[in-house]
Amino acid sequence: MAIDFLKYQAQTSPHPLAMKVSHAKGSYIYDVNNKAYLDFVAGVSACTLGHGHPKVVSAIKEQLDKYLHVMVYGEYIQEPAVELAKLLAKHLPNSLEKTYLTNSGTEAIEGALKLAKRATGRSGIVSAKYAYHGSTMGSMSIMGFEERKRAFRPLLPDVSFIEFNNEEDLTKITKKTACVVLETIQGGAGFIEPKNQYLEKVRERCNKAGALLILDEIQPGIGRTGKLFGFEHYNCVPDILVTGKGLGGGMPIGAFTASTELMDLLQDNPKLGHITTFGGHPVIAAAALATLKEVTKSNLIVQTLEKEQLFRKHLVHPLILSVRGKGLMLAAITPSADITNELILACQDEGLILFWLLFEPKAIRITPPLTISNEEIVKGCQIILKVLDKIQLKHS
Repeated sequence: MAIDFLKYQAQTSPHPLAMKVSHAKGSYIYDVNNKAYLDFVAGVSACTLGHGHPKVVSAIKEQLDKYLHVMVYGEYIQEPAVELAKLLAKHLPNSLEKTYLTNSGTEAIEGALKLAKRATGRSGIVSAKYAYHGSTMGSMSIMGFEERKRAFRPLLPDVSFIEFNNEEDLTKITKKTACVVLETIQGGAGFIEPKNQYLEKVRERCNKAGALLILDEIQPGIGRTGKLFGFEHYNCVPDILVTGKGLGGGMPIGAFTASTELMDLLQDNPKLGHITTFGGHPVIAAAALATLKEVTKSNLIVQTLEKEQLFRKHLVHPLILSVRGKGLMLAAITPSADITNELILACQDEGLILFWLLFEPKAIRITPPLTISNEEIVKGCQIILKVLDKIQLKHS
């Protein structure tokens, strides 16, 4: 199987981890030898309720018996998609009331960029250095990391970059700017939070310039930071909100949400201004609806902040310089990329799944399911500390 995996399935890196998965349940993934791996990654922040959550699985099975894909997006009334969009609106500020469902986060970013250009009639886009918004051409154009972009140029024109949390850079937002696109908490850069009312100041600058503010909540959204959406921590409401990953509860989804006035611009001049075949797929929408209901009706969001403190209490070691992030969107920073690599690989051998961040080589991703138990957190932290002790001893 490993040979076929490498021969027939396109890879994203020269050295994939290549674990052969048998099944997954709760906070664990099992390989074909039935070895259990405690999952501190959750499919890169995607499996909000863990693996095989009964309410998500039940919603999927129930919808399977009704209908699968029946028509391209936006033509037929399909209850799961309507109810999902309605529930999102219920939990968002009044100005964020209409949602367009897509197949992935990067597709939602593409839709948001198109909407901003359509609404403003401008071409300028401002993004952040070390930003990551996806891998399609538009999303890559606003990625703030040239090394990943160079081979694929030319990309979108009129894109400029600001440094996250640098208020002086906000002068780059001008009357030519269609939109400013920011991650509410920078992900690939190392889980960098906004400081000193930074997002409020970006919001104010956008208002003055007549530019739209797009906030990318693909990682921070759906309860991961201790609020349903990360922007709720920072007194800043975007014009367009982008979500994905954790919204699907393990199924592929993306969404962008704006006011009715904005979103209706995609209906005309031109008609079919943004279209998709499979966006809002009934089975995926059913899974997302079940996920969102569970997150909003349970105590998981409140518990997320408590679990953050438990991680911070236990992740104390000379080789952990800091723990960044909020809620269960955490990154432990080691002194070097080599230590981080050694830790992640050794922890997998010990039955704990950790992962890297895109642009911060010293960071260890810790984004477990929101449903992870306190006992599982302590167990995983003990594995990390044990491995770090071995690394420290080897390098002393």
